[in-house]
Amino acid sequence: MEDTMINMALPKGRLGEKVCRILGLEEGWDADAGRKLVFEFPSVGIRFFWVKPSDVPIYVERGVADVGVAGKDILEEYSPDVYELSDLEIGRCRMAVATKTDFCDDPSKTLRVATKFSHVARRYYEAQGRTIDIIKLNGSIELAPILGLSDVIVDIVETGATLRENGLEARETIFPISARLIANKASYRFKRENIERLAKRLSDAKQEAKK
Repeated sequence: MEDTMINMALPKGRLGEKVCRILGLEEGWDADAGRKLVFEFPSVGIRFFWVKPSDVPIYVERGVADVGVAGKDILEEYSPDVYELSDLEIGRCRMAVATKTDFCDDPSKTLRVATKFSHVARRYYEAQGRTIDIIKLNGSIELAPILGLSDVIVDIVETGATLRENGLEARETIFPISARLIANKASYRFKRENIERLAKRLSDAKQEAKK
């Protein structure tokens, strides 16, 4: 029997929970959200599961999930072979270059760049013809320029409060970030009607929120 349920990969955390609430699926998962990972809602044809945010595109690209919700930062960093269906306009922030407030760049020198987003940083500086040294870090990126490990950082900036508290400032915005609805290419062919129905529900909720 053909499975007509839409399998949806959601990032565990505030963003995924917000999508659940937009879809009206919050009832039934709150109590077990810390333990259970897969939830089925046959009445609306959706089966969703929690995954690490950076893993969402992998589940969608490999076809385990028909659709997923991923930040533009993740999509730009990993360039998955998926369809980007819509901008959900939630989880807004930006990818930016930040430095110590007293930093003065010398274009004749190799720029040391600390980041979790090495592909994003490399493409950005290659477009400028700049020679850089990528320092891949997984946490506390702000420490790198403070302790002299790097000249700049490339990271997600929301309010900029953490930067300011540590004597840093955002110098350049690379691109704006928000959550995107993505789809597996094969799933979109075979479950297109159901996926587009889901996309419309999200779009309608987005428009309603603007009123």
